[in-house]
Amino acid sequence: MSRLQQTHGLTDEQREIIATVRAFAEKEIIPVAAELERADEYPQAIVDGMKDLGLFGLMIGEEHGGLGESLLTYALAVEELARGWMSVSGIINTHFIVAWMITQHGTPEQRAHYLPKMATGEIRGAFSMSEPGCGSDVSAITTRAVPDGDHHVIDGQKMWLTNGASANLVATLVKTDPDAGHRGMTTFLVDKTPGFGEVAPGLTVPGKIGKMGYKGIDTTELLFDSHRVPSAQILGGTPGRGFYQMMDGVEVGRVNVAARACGVAKRAYELAIDYARQRETFGRPIAGHQAVLFRLAEMATKIEAAHQMVVMAARRKDSGERNDLEAGMAKYLAGEYCKEVVEDAFRIHGGYAYSTEYEIERLYREAPMLLIGEGTADIQKMIIGRRLLED
Repeated sequence: MSRLQQTHGLTDEQREIIATVRAFAEKEIIPVAAELERADEYPQAIVDGMKDLGLFGLMIGEEHGGLGESLLTYALAVEELARGWMSVSGIINTHFIVAWMITQHGTPEQRAHYLPKMATGEIRGAFSMSEPGCGSDVSAITTRAVPDGDHHVIDGQKMWLTNGASANLVATLVKTDPDAGHRGMTTFLVDKTPGFGEVAPGLTVPGKIGKMGYKGIDTTELLFDSHRVPSAQILGGTPGRGFYQMMDGVEVGRVNVAARACGVAKRAYELAIDYARQRETFGRPIAGHQAVLFRLAEMATKIEAAHQMVVMAARRKDSGERNDLEAGMAKYLAGEYCKEVVEDAFRIHGGYAYSTEYEIERLYREAPMLLIGEGTADIQKMIIGRRLLED
């Protein structure tokens, strides 16, 4: 086993879970990723395999039928899945953000209703915060929910929903009191049927958004047109707490994106070192040339640094403390380093990197998403800077 991305202090159970996920990625993901990615085909067989392994319940408590594992275990599993194909790790990201939010903030009734079915993958979660006119500026959302008896009526347009079609539960941030700023935002648990078109009365998923990478997974809009939701579907039962609930979920999501970046970077490094050993110039493998050797050394160092940041951020959250600083640092560093490692692997492959027959071409298109997912690098730096000033 490579000395890279080793994590000290794991239990035997954690090591067994990670080894199982690594073997699953080797056998079930890597051999089919290229074909599925080219066809932009949803990896249903892989998803079914993840259900069988219990991965959809990895962080859901045992009392609700899950494995009750830590964020650290989840992050390490995500590294292995993303190493196989980054899109696969995206399938469980929003699911776990929603599961985390329900676990931490849901009413007893909401936890009892949703979490057991989320643990088996029967209910799959999506996370909806962004809109066409706002992304990082969450306060600029315009989707509204107006009370009407024991229901709320939602109108608006949401954007960039990962799993927007395949999910049947969407945690959606809306404004219930437009004059109250962040305190006027509320999270609703919106039930729908999977698929495209009208997925509930007054609720439409128009179709997949075309992307340069991150294919296979469905990224969609979500249109609300006088969609009625029972007021009991307010997360936690009390309006006005949505912004805090969403930010708590985003901290989990940022650890996921950082872990994905580590997985993609690790795969790019493996491809680069294998190619450098095989490709010969001037009578010897290019790995023997100092320029290539230095590049490989820099790549490995970045991978290791990013991995340790992810471990720190996950362990901080597992301790019960806020990890917005650590998650921001991990996401920022891992995303930037992933881009650099993938580009270096691309350079090592030379002209062959531009061919769709080589896996590095796909990684080169996937890495940019990790620069912007769950907040851009600039947003992470703003979070980091503000938290440092508070300290």
